[in-house]
Amino acid sequence: MNVLSLRTSSPHSFTASSVAAERSILNEEAFRRMISLERKRSERSRKPFVLMLLDMGEQHPSESNRQALRKIATALSVTARETDLTGWYTNDCAVGVMFTEIGFAGSATLSTMITRVSNTLRTKLASEQFNQVSISFHVFPEDWDHNADQRPTNPTLYPDLTKRDESKWAYRVTKRAMDIVGSLAAVVFLSPLFLLIALAIKLTSKGPILFRQRRIGRHGEPFIFLKFRSMYVGNDASVHREYVKRLIAGNAERQSSKGNGEGVYKLTKDPRVTRVGAFLRKTSLDELPQFINVLKGEMSLVGPRPPVPYEVESYDLWHRRRILEAKPGITGLWQIKGRSRVNFDDMVRLDLQYARTWSPWLDVKILFRTPGAVVLGEGAH
Repeated sequence: MNVLSLRTSSPHSFTASSVAAERSILNEEAFRRMISLERKRSERSRKPFVLMLLDMGEQHPSESNRQALRKIATALSVTARETDLTGWYTNDCAVGVMFTEIGFAGSATLSTMITRVSNTLRTKLASEQFNQVSISFHVFPEDWDHNADQRPTNPTLYPDLTKRDESKWAYRVTKRAMDIVGSLAAVVFLSPLFLLIALAIKLTSKGPILFRQRRIGRHGEPFIFLKFRSMYVGNDASVHREYVKRLIAGNAERQSSKGNGEGVYKLTKDPRVTRVGAFLRKTSLDELPQFINVLKGEMSLVGPRPPVPYEVESYDLWHRRRILEAKPGITGLWQIKGRSRVNFDDMVRLDLQYARTWSPWLDVKILFRTPGAVVLGEGAH
């Protein structure tokens, strides 16, 4: 039997009513919480799941359509596998079933599921109601296209993140206000320093003053990331690409760094870096143009560092959460707790810790500690 298909109960075991009684239909809060938990299970097991949603195409269904949706929920609860979960994705508006730990075989399997669900619904609904039912399928994990210009993630699979953002709307408004005021002040007051750095770059190496690079922002949305150029033009990115792969896989060794014996998880003897660029990196002055990214709303003052596309391609599934749960930032917990002295998995854990505990007050504390970390050069190279 196809693991994605719906099965009917044996007439020799339980009646439909007894099965429905044993297998409760989860309410919206519980069902959405289970979607979040199933994502985490899928990250560990590497087995995908399918979320199937059924609705009547109305934001506010009539009473007769709400009754029809309740019939659908009961029918799906009775006929789904014991390992699957049935519940309300939106109370009295959209019914959902999670088919867990599946072997996904593509469009042919979805076609089979649609046929079996349709046959089940035909026996429970009037013809007019049946024709109103809309069925959609959402597969986790998604296939991310890093070359696309739009968000590659499916918001339907992350209702918990949407709810968290909505519940902290006042905090989000405060954070954005802090970003605007802080980045605007930095651009204005540091403009003389901007000019000096631009002049130093222009006089010591050929090429543009600013380095523009495609980075991945929150929810996987790409944007153009700005830094002062610290490398020679026309360099080979394969050196960094290969090191990043080893770093994410946990196979990278610490590189020796001037001034400390611990070493850092970073390329330290990179021939692509100019003499001025080495100083800019050591002092983090190459990061200053990112205040423009903050002003535009692509980044925040505080948050995880935005990765390059080839970095995300090497991510384990759970690593993706660092760019799903928070907007990227100029500084963060990673910067004040060791920077490149911390291995990749621990960096991700710090980013997730920040996303879970974030508040304006935490941002203020990180911002106040960042200058000290920069002056001491903790983990920088």
